[in-house]
Amino acid sequence: MKKVNHEHDARSMILATGQKIMSRKGFSGVGLTEILSEAGVPKGSFYHYFASKDAFGEAMLSTYFEAYHADMDELFSKPGLTGAERLMLYFAAWRENQSAFECQGRCLAVKLGAEVADLSEPMRMALKTGTNGIISRMTRAVEDGIADGSLCVAERAADVATSLYYLWLGASVMVKIVRTHEPFETSLQSTRAMLGMTRN
Repeated sequence: MKKVNHEHDARSMILATGQKIMSRKGFSGVGLTEILSEAGVPKGSFYHYFASKDAFGEAMLSTYFEAYHADMDELFSKPGLTGAERLMLYFAAWRENQSAFECQGRCLAVKLGAEVADLSEPMRMALKTGTNGIISRMTRAVEDGIADGSLCVAERAADVATSLYYLWLGASVMVKIVRTHEPFETSLQSTRAMLGMTRN
């Protein structure tokens, strides 16, 4: 039993360390030696946990989105809030996370999306599954807002949620380029308009 726990801890440490480094440097710019050295895990043990760097990347993305989805579920289930209020909290958290590291952000979908989608089909699919999970949760939040009267939208909730995710994903890339929060301010105005919150 102790060995299983040790192995689980070592694997988790490699994944967490890789996520931290790659959120800054990207996937191709980071070698396994750097990750394992910072994680304090012997170099020879990497392939005990992962068949390749690509397999590690796939596991890292899946683990990242699992935690991200759990955070969304917790936020969107907060009692005493309207659907509109929950969505505004979500986008406020998005802005805070993506404003970190001098506007370089923490989101792996933003940092790695374009890069690894062209490198690895398993990693692309992990990104697709993860981002679809985000959009589906946003869709339910929009539906909740429509039901409680805090949102007023003319389009299908799924279409609105998809457009909002694309909007904020693009804004996150622009924030990295211009190194200001202006793209988020513009996105917030557009978001409120799309959700029928312009007078709230």
